[in-house]
Amino acid sequence: MSAPINHIVFIIMDSCRYDSCMAASTPNIERVGQVEKRYSYASWTAPSHYAFTMGMLPHSTPREVYASEVYKEEFVQWVERTGIADVSFRDFIPELSLPKVLGQLGYRTVARVSMPVLNQQTAINQHFDDYKLMGNHNDFAGMVEEMTFPEDEPHYYFLNLGETHYPYMLKDESLPRISGVHGVFKSLGGEAQHNAADSEAFFDQEQMEMLRQQQIRCVEYVDGLIGKLMEKAPENTWFIITADHGELFGEDGYFGHGPIMHEKCFEVPFVEGFAGKA
Repeated sequence: MSAPINHIVFIIMDSCRYDSCMAASTPNIERVGQVEKRYSYASWTAPSHYAFTMGMLPHSTPREVYASEVYKEEFVQWVERTGIADVSFRDFIPELSLPKVLGQLGYRTVARVSMPVLNQQTAINQHFDDYKLMGNHNDFAGMVEEMTFPEDEPHYYFLNLGETHYPYMLKDESLPRISGVHGVFKSLGGEAQHNAADSEAFFDQEQMEMLRQQQIRCVEYVDGLIGKLMEKAPENTWFIITADHGELFGEDGYFGHGPIMHEKCFEVPFVEGFAGKA
């Protein structure tokens, strides 16, 4: 009797820089393995997630290796992730769509996203069986609550978490904040309203550190929910836990991410595998 196909849970902690994850207490994330430093393919949410939907995960920086070989090897990794021996690079051509390939392999593909730039009307929604923008920016708990793992149908869950993205589940009114959603747009549902009129002073270093510590606390909150998810998931569930890009907290005069060329904007945590015992 052949082994069952693995369920796959792909968790993206939006904006979570590598050292924020390493500074946090993350016993559940560490059940999957040792967290390593990798690098995102882009410095902000949308392009990084498009790379994910191609099947491309954050990369290391191997020397004296052709990039084409690194890419091909990345696609080969889906053999171990799925538990299906004959998955190959050819399966991804020409669409380069991971959800399409998984759907053809018998998976139900489900996406839950938190960022408005990933809403259902964007092209990233292609080939998912079930795709939804969460009504709350910080609702990983709601995602976990609705997840199921049927024995007769492998599931692929693609989860974009807003908890680690600015304003980092902001509840403490003493923490600094930028006007508008994420400091950029006040509305993506209608006419975009740019914050050009806002004239807040740039955060000082003390405020930057307050925000960095808040992101670390958010990682710990997410880790607790990952523990609850692991209690629901069967043993043959392959976890991928990473981030789409990093974040700047005052380094070299930068805050945030996006139009920034800085190593901290690309350093992300990465771990994958089956969850060990708590």
